[in-house]
Amino acid sequence: MDSTVLVTGGLGRSGRWIVDRLAADHDVVCVDLDHPGYEVDAAPTVDFRAADLTDPGEAFDLVGALDPDAVVHWAAYPSPTRHAGSRVFHDNVAGAYNVLVAAGRADATVVQASSESAYGLAFAETTPLPEELPITESHPTRPEDPYGTGKVVAEEVADMVHRRHGVPVTSVRPSWIQYPGEYTCLTLDDLADGAGNCWSYVDVRDVAALVARAVADPPAGHEPVHAAAAENYLGRPTADAVAEHFGRLPDDCHLDGEQSALSTAKAGELFDWTPTHDWRTAADADVPGPELWG
Repeated sequence: MDSTVLVTGGLGRSGRWIVDRLAADHDVVCVDLDHPGYEVDAAPTVDFRAADLTDPGEAFDLVGALDPDAVVHWAAYPSPTRHAGSRVFHDNVAGAYNVLVAAGRADATVVQASSESAYGLAFAETTPLPEELPITESHPTRPEDPYGTGKVVAEEVADMVHRRHGVPVTSVRPSWIQYPGEYTCLTLDDLADGAGNCWSYVDVRDVAALVARAVADPPAGHEPVHAAAAENYLGRPTADAVAEHFGRLPDDCHLDGEQSALSTAKAGELFDWTPTHDWRTAADADVPGPELWG
């Protein structure tokens, strides 16, 4: 291994898959609030650090000491529904600012977790009809919740860090992340329950693959990109579901069959990435999860 990648939130649900994927090609430092303990038998290319990244001193000290080649910032509250909104916004934004600025000063490539929630569809009081389908990364961002708003701010921080330090940044906007053998999206009973992202999803393995591609071959500037499966999880034409729920289609609508409402064309162009997993085969798949230590 000749490169070091620091992954924040690496002990989280999706963070573990990212650490596991990156550890095949890099020395990985997994950072989270807790440390698994030095007595664990860790994977040979994975090390661990504990830090509160909302504390600028801890974040800057950690990144400065490790001097990584790349930083994957995946630490954050994953939604606005389980904690107070002020905590979600503050901690997500503070963590993103501290980590991204520290990475910029270290001249490290950056990949950060953004979200489809930046568009303001998922947690809106009344879900608005998207202005275009499929949704591209240039779609207006109009969040009504602290989580989506924090992601918009984090992407502004990414713009700032690239302008100031010249480092490449990729903001991955995943759809609803699913896990092999545990596709929660398939348990929804009402069409309205999935309208906030137009019934899109993504397998965690495809997310990890996109992160790995962005680390290995970063863009020239700051680029937000979608991570979504190729199709919806309904098993019916996406346009039909949109028309049924919203009462109409947007004027700019170019959907083909079950095609995802989130376009992944940009990720394909920048990183030669395409999703390879779908709910029909992955929902019941028996796939071992990542084991970062024994």
